[in-house]
Amino acid sequence: MTDILLWAMSPEGVVTLTLNRPQARNALNSALAEALLAGARRAEAEAARLVVIRAAGPVFCAGADLKERQGMSEDQVRARRLKGFAAYDAIERLPMPSVAVLEGPAVGSGGEIAAACDFIIATPVASFRTPEALWGTVGATQRLPRILGKRLAKDMMFTGRALSAEEALQAGLVARVVAPEQLEEVLATISTTIANAPPDALRLAKRCVDEGLERDPRGALATELMAIEESLAGGEWRRRMADFGKAAS
Repeated sequence: MTDILLWAMSPEGVVTLTLNRPQARNALNSALAEALLAGARRAEAEAARLVVIRAAGPVFCAGADLKERQGMSEDQVRARRLKGFAAYDAIERLPMPSVAVLEGPAVGSGGEIAAACDFIIATPVASFRTPEALWGTVGATQRLPRILGKRLAKDMMFTGRALSAEEALQAGLVARVVAPEQLEEVLATISTTIANAPPDALRLAKRCVDEGLERDPRGALATELMAIEESLAGGEWRRRMADFGKAAS
């Protein structure tokens, strides 16, 4: 990885990607978008058990790097936006669980990166804003409305309203709000639990949830039934049940 995106993989298979442009409030430029795409692909290639995305400094991500955009042609702006979309998509399509850890504001592209993860852990100072429309551009119109509902998402887009960590928790965007002094302990517990779980079962569960929400009830059930068949064929469930029986006896 490059210096603007730090890569670390624990012996348990937990990959941590750290946005590392604190001097620019981790604003998303072309290089960082490319690094995120590469980082997600590398995590998949190395069969990570869990991917954690966090940031250096007090801001998770201040959105698009507007300084980079100054002087760009329309084609260059379009190309940069497509790089961002590719990065978000690569994170969202990771077969293993992913978690975003926010210890500060997420603006625009920052919200997209966080929302592309399976769930978000935040400290009380985290917040979310999607001010693209107020800046004369378009962005963050897809993931957040699906999570928050269109009315709250429109309120944020049309007025610049910021959601606090607690408001984001109540709206279903954030899964947990954790005190700063407890964050690393909570994250370690989550990481250990996921790293020790059967990776194929987690992969199948993630697929069922993500694909099921895009289908009607019949299609969603068919997705789960196919995943059950794949799980039965794999045989990991039998060993886990045997271990459970030994522990219970």
